Amino acid sequence: MAPNPVGTAAGPAPPSEPVPPSESAFDRVRAVADAVLYEGYLLYPYRRSSGKNRVRWQFGVLAPRDWAEAQGPETPGVAGSADSWRQRTECLVRATGPDPVVRVRVRFLQVRRKRVERRTPTGGYAPVDTLELAGAVHVPFDEAVPQECDIAVPLADLVAHEREFAVGAPGGTETEELGGGAGRVVRQRLPLRARTLLRAERVDAGKGLFRLRVRTENTGAAGPRSRREEALRHALIATHTVIGGDGLCFLSLLDPPPWARAHAAGCRNLHTFPVLAGEPGRCDLVLSSPIILPDHPRVAPESPGDLHDAAEIDEILTLRTLLLTDEEKREARATDRRAAEILDRVDTMPPEVFGRLHGAIRSMGPRATGAPVPWWREGGDDGVCPATDSVLVDGVVVAAGARVVLAPRGRGADAQDMFLVGRTARVAGVFHDVDGSVRLAVTIEDDPAAELHDWYGRFHYFRPDEVRPLAASTHDQVHDRERGRTRT
Repeated sequence: MAPNPVGTAAGPAPPSEPVPPSESAFDRVRAVADAVLYEGYLLYPYRRSSGKNRVRWQFGVLAPRDWAEAQGPETPGVAGSADSWRQRTECLVRATGPDPVVRVRVRFLQVRRKRVERRTPTGGYAPVDTLELAGAVHVPFDEAVPQECDIAVPLADLVAHEREFAVGAPGGTETEELGGGAGRVVRQRLPLRARTLLRAERVDAGKGLFRLRVRTENTGAAGPRSRREEALRHALIATHTVIGGDGLCFLSLLDPPPWARAHAAGCRNLHTFPVLAGEPGRCDLVLSSPIILPDHPRVAPESPGDLHDAAEIDEILTLRTLLLTDEEKREARATDRRAAEILDRVDTMPPEVFGRLHGAIRSMGPRATGAPVPWWREGGDDGVCPATDSVLVDGVVVAAGARVVLAPRGRGADAQDMFLVGRTARVAGVFHDVDGSVRLAVTIEDDPAAELHDWYGRFHYFRPDEVRPLAASTHDQVHDRERGRTRT
């Protein structure tokens, strides 16, 4: 899909010839980028009837602006789990060669609605919820089509002018006949309208350092009162950006060199965060993802394929998928082609491949002594401590041990959190995110495994505005001797 450069308010954009993307460089991060693209696409048990597969598309959703703004004020931050109409990436890059060129690839999913129809006696077609023909089951479902838009611009052009490129996708309808004309599957995509804007500014001439800004915005319309499932048909899903170039070296925002820390702190990212990508030690690629990643992320070599749920353990998901009944597997295969591929891979997995899923030791080297604790781990920053920190909620101080009622927001909430509305929970800690936001780690009070979850640190996380404090009582005060703190 060729981008179309146009002038912007910053001044007319000088014409430039499109430069082919550096395919080999971008391909080095395709496995990780694809994991981001399909994260949460379809969750175990991979059936359409499963509740968590009815509330979909949780990351990198760029919906039309009229609809997104009608849902309420935007929550600022780098996390991409909230529906928005825009993303902004800012990163630092050094020019290391003559005439450097910036290359950008914007990737996203386009929703494709699958409709199943049965042929009527009059020769027409009528939509049905299930159609079985020749032993195969067909059901309606929202699929997705991956889209990529490539941009290449000389860095000097971006310093002189902001450049704008169209990065949408065309609509279309495809029809597949079934059972010799007894039925059909109709797949429809609505056109997507979006743009990406690029700008660069010189921040340290002596070191050839620039701040690069990449903004992607949905410029379409869905109607402010549309239901979410309809607005998503006009949205870019799982939107993320791969940035590379010729004669460029990117700096880490997570661990910048001392001389660049102030410039790194000045980068403002919205609903996405850029990390160095590719092999460790290289600086020619950045992956800006709505899911927060470390520098140089990679897919574990033991993993035989994507299960669309990177927060879970492959071995556990594989075992649970093997235990699905034949009827459940039949429904999953009918739901989506990617679900069928997962079932085929799991059902035919060789023992030696399955054995590698049990675990791996990356390094047998001794633990370094006296090394500083990284800032993102507990103990690495003396200014925060989840066990003792507190936050004010509705005028009440909430800290570890407090009891709350859960009230997750409908917009941007995790699909599983929606099943916890009205449940009481106990706060295990107050966590400060890298973007300055606060999360409460909680365990559900009536969960039989609550004590076990608290022991090994598996919590549900909610924003302060997603809970309501419960009044403390003498009965609620429990002294936890093992942890050495009083839980209230």
